Amino acid sequence: MRRKVIAPSVLAASLLLVIPASAASAGPGAPGIGDPYYPASGNGGYDVSHYDLRLQYQPATDLLEGTATLLTTAKQDLSRFNLDFGLKVSEIRVNGVKATFATSGTQELEVTPAKPLQKGKQASVVVKYAGKPSEFKVDGWSAWQRTPDGGIAAQEPDSAAWWFPSNDHPLDKATFDVSVNVPDGTQAISNGVLQSQSSKLGWTRYNWRSNKPQATYLATLAIGKFDITTDKTASGLPVLNAYSKDLGDNDGAARASVERTTEVAEWLEGVFGPYPFNALGGYVPNVPSGFALETQTRPFYSPRQFANGANVSVVVHELAHQWYGDSVSVDNWKDIWVNEGFARYSQWLWSEKEGEGTAQELADWTYASRPAEDPFWQVKPGDPGPENQFHGAVYDRGAIAIQALRNEIGDEKFFKILKGWPTERAYGNAKVGDFVRYAEKVSGKPLAQLFETWLYTPGKPAFAPPATNKAPGARSQAPAKPAVEPKSWKKIAATNNLHEH
Repeated sequence: MRRKVIAPSVLAASLLLVIPASAASAGPGAPGIGDPYYPASGNGGYDVSHYDLRLQYQPATDLLEGTATLLTTAKQDLSRFNLDFGLKVSEIRVNGVKATFATSGTQELEVTPAKPLQKGKQASVVVKYAGKPSEFKVDGWSAWQRTPDGGIAAQEPDSAAWWFPSNDHPLDKATFDVSVNVPDGTQAISNGVLQSQSSKLGWTRYNWRSNKPQATYLATLAIGKFDITTDKTASGLPVLNAYSKDLGDNDGAARASVERTTEVAEWLEGVFGPYPFNALGGYVPNVPSGFALETQTRPFYSPRQFANGANVSVVVHELAHQWYGDSVSVDNWKDIWVNEGFARYSQWLWSEKEGEGTAQELADWTYASRPAEDPFWQVKPGDPGPENQFHGAVYDRGAIAIQALRNEIGDEKFFKILKGWPTERAYGNAKVGDFVRYAEKVSGKPLAQLFETWLYTPGKPAFAPPATNKAPGARSQAPAKPAVEPKSWKKIAATNNLHEH
């Protein structure tokens, strides 16, 4: 038998015939999604539509074992893609086939599938892993808090990397199924609705579902021994609140605040429109931190928020985020005012509703309490920089900007904007400029200069009270007089460390 010899050039040409063009042109996805504040956050080249997390956690040792299944769609032909994750990975499969992987940086997991992923095609990515979340640090910092009886994942702008692999940026939202196995007598709480609960051989499994798009940092996991209260809203939404059993002196104040979640949410529906998700609630674990966070459907509250007694204002703030921050999320982290300015302003509206100081009085007091030379006025809420992302100016100057808008266009159009914006952008993302254009469209007024002054210009702007008869419902011109501290001020000021990180 004679063996036919194929010339190398002929062989190369024949191989090209059997390799799809997409594979030949495939390239690696970017290691970041393009956020100017956090270049390493998120990843390029794909979108995640759903996370299925199957976990087991041992409180005594802080060992978390997991299998994460991600349903992804390639946005380009991908030879390699990154996930954001910090625990030790044992195996990755893409479309059922083992993939190779490597780590780089502080939390980059580089995945090379056996075959390149084709643009527009859905792929499943299964990651098996185990580790102790408390041992993973980024620049000495952790989003995982140990408790006497478990552990908590809740932080901003990052927390996912401590407990599941993800495309960790608000631009890539997804739905979630979170199934957690814990020792009997311990509870596992996550976002959304508890679908089922079962016990076997000394372990109890909790299955949670969050069925609306959710940013990865808004996913939460709370494991420990909780006192849980449940209820339903008038419209049938399930309400679940949870309190660590060892909150000490803060227990009563925490319950007196968080148990008003349904009442606050129903009031907010009158301001911002229909509640956008499938569940309500909140949880207060035994942690030493002082911040609170708008984890979707179930905000996290540190016990220290209630150290001086009940504070419903913090509940108002975190629930307002369900519309402004969770349903409508930042496009990039520099757009944080779209979240925090409105959540703070909601506290002012609650004060107005409770008769403890109008939004105008709170704006006047906030404005007067900071002299022009205070560095506070140098922070630009519309683009504060990563070092000032949670600066008080983003909240307070940001809220004064909203009151300035209200004064400029009158209550009728103002409240139409507050309610219309979360509907216009439901379950999506937005830049500050998107809100400005929306406000101009609804009000019929040019507003770019107003926002330029309040959000982007360093220095203390002039701030005038509303003019007489500017619009239906607008307040009358008030005589010039020194600002007086509103009754609600101290409760609102007590939440200034809400997002200290």
